Amino acid sequence: MQLPLYNMAGEIKGQIDLDDKVFAVSFNEAVVHQALVRHQANQRQGTSCTKTRSEVTGSTRKLFRQKHTGNARAGSIKSPLRRGGGVVFGPKPRDYRQNMPKAMRRLAIRCVLSAKAGENEIVVLNELKFDSPKTRDMVGVIKALGIDGKTLVALEQADENVIKSARNLPDVKTIQARQLNVGDVMKYKKILITEPALRQIEALWGDAVTSGEEK
Repeated sequence: MQLPLYNMAGEIKGQIDLDDKVFAVSFNEAVVHQALVRHQANQRQGTSCTKTRSEVTGSTRKLFRQKHTGNARAGSIKSPLRRGGGVVFGPKPRDYRQNMPKAMRRLAIRCVLSAKAGENEIVVLNELKFDSPKTRDMVGVIKALGIDGKTLVALEQADENVIKSARNLPDVKTIQARQLNVGDVMKYKKILITEPALRQIEALWGDAVTSGEEK
């Protein structure tokens, strides 16, 4: 597969070959779904906490006598049936993290990258560098390339000028190529990637397919 190679002015400088092991993989919906669920679960902090009736502050004195009042029996004011009482089966701090075999994680990222490439939603730049951090410079590059919608900018390594130039744009996110994940790739419509970052991706996920990853 080939894609046009652009410069920052939006001019086509040539064609660039993509590794079919990464960008021409059949879409495996089940694996991608599992990887997305894992990614979202791993983002959860798991810090939600409610108090049971044994943890609520309050008196344990019986509210009124057991019989001959015409009311239902009532004990502690900390009962979950009463305002300010404990919570029944409420959330407690827990770890939501999920595990997934490495072969499946690698297959999932290749599937979503292949889908993006097949739909012409990957834009490759020969380089992306700014002399100083300026939001208007990043806006100018995006407009020159004709990109609209949510955009994920993948870099070979962190570039402070590029990161600061994009951080004020609500629909643009910068990420290092080696940190690409199923969640971000599916969330953003376009992927703007530099040529060195593209080669880094191919080196990470384009090696020989191990047994069980694909059939």
